[in-house]
Amino acid sequence: MAKSSSLLITFTASTIIVLSMLISSTRARASAGICYNSIISFGDSLADTGNLIRLTSSNSPPDHFFLPPYGESFFQHPTGRCSDGRLIIDFIAENLGLHLIQPYLAGKDFGEGVNFAVAGATAIDDSFFRERGIHNPFTNVSLGTQLGWFKDMLDSFCSKPSDRKKFLQSSLVLMGEIGGNDYNHALLQGRKLEEVKSFVPAVVRTISSAIKELIESGAVTLIVPGNLPIGCSAAYLTYFQSSDKDDYDMATGCIKWLNKFSKYHNKILKTEINRIRELHPHATINYADYYNAAMRLYRSPNKYGFKEGALTACCGAGGPYNYNASVPCGYPPSTSCDNPSLYVSWDGLHLTEAAYRWIARGLLQGPYSTPPINRICIPAPTSAGLVLQY
Repeated sequence: MAKSSSLLITFTASTIIVLSMLISSTRARASAGICYNSIISFGDSLADTGNLIRLTSSNSPPDHFFLPPYGESFFQHPTGRCSDGRLIIDFIAENLGLHLIQPYLAGKDFGEGVNFAVAGATAIDDSFFRERGIHNPFTNVSLGTQLGWFKDMLDSFCSKPSDRKKFLQSSLVLMGEIGGNDYNHALLQGRKLEEVKSFVPAVVRTISSAIKELIESGAVTLIVPGNLPIGCSAAYLTYFQSSDKDDYDMATGCIKWLNKFSKYHNKILKTEINRIRELHPHATINYADYYNAAMRLYRSPNKYGFKEGALTACCGAGGPYNYNASVPCGYPPSTSCDNPSLYVSWDGLHLTEAAYRWIARGLLQGPYSTPPINRICIPAPTSAGLVLQY
C-alpha cells in the first residue's frame, strides 16, 4: 500500500510539473503575442517549401531549383526552396515556435500547418495565360488549384465542423506572395507593360476571392503580402538593360518603371484589402509590405551586411548582374559565390536566406506589417482547456 501511495504521489507530482510547464509555455507565448498553433500558406516560389519538386515527373530532367547549390546555407542540400536556405515562411514559423511548415504534397502530419505554395504558380488560372500565348515554364498550378488542395486537406484532417473551425481560428494564414508570376511570365516573354498592367485587376480580384473564401471557412487572421520591387531583380535588370540613365534610380540602380509597376499592383491590392476589412470586421487582415521591407536592403546594402551589393546574383553564369536566363543557377557552367549572406540576390529572381531573414524580421517586429505579426494574438487556451496525452 505504501508503494502504491508513493507511486501515486510521484505520478501526481509529475503531472503537476508537466501541467505547469504547459500552462507557463502557453502564457509565455500569449504574452509575447505568439499564440498560433499552425500556419496555412499559399503562394509561389517565395513560399514553396517543396511542392514543385513533388509535382515534377521522375522521368523528366530535374529543374535547376532541385540541384545544388540550392539549400546549401542551411539545409546543406536542395529541398525545393528557391534560395540558398530558409524562406520568409520558415523564419515566421521558427519565430512562432513551430516546426518548419510541411509542403502539402509531402502528405505528412499537418498539425502545425500546411504549405500549398508552388514555385511558378500564378494567381489567375493557367487557361487565362494560355489563351494569350503566355507560357508558364514551371507549372499549371494556380491559386484556385491551391484552394482545392486546401479543401481536400480540411476534409481529411478535420472530420468535424467544430474541429475545422478550431483549426482555422488558431492558424495564421499567409496568403502569398502570389500574383508576381502573373506578371513575370508575361514581361520576361516580351509582353508590353500596358498589356501586363491590364492583368492587375483580375489578379487582385482572384486574391480577394481567395481571402473571402478562407474567412468564410473560418480563418480569422490573415497576412497578405504585396509584390517585391521587381526593378531591382537581376533577371529584370538583365532583360531590360538600357543605355538610358533615366530608366534607373540613381540611388539604388533599380529600374524605375518596373518598380512603379510593382507599386501599382500593391496599391490596388491594399485598396481591396481595406474593402474586405469592412465586409469582415471580425477578421484581422494585415498587409505585408514586402516592397519596402526589401527596398531598404537595396538602398543601404552595407547597413544590413550585404558587402557585395544588392543587385548582383550570388549564383549565376556571368553578365553585369551575374544572371543568364539560358544558364540558370544549378546548371553548369553557372557557379555560386563563396558567401551568400553577403548578397541580397540569390539566383537573379529569388533572394538569399539572409535577405529573407531581414524581410521576415520587418514583418514580425515591424514596421512592414501593421500591427507587427508578433503583436497579433488570437485568444490563448486557458489551463482548463489543456489536454494531456500519454
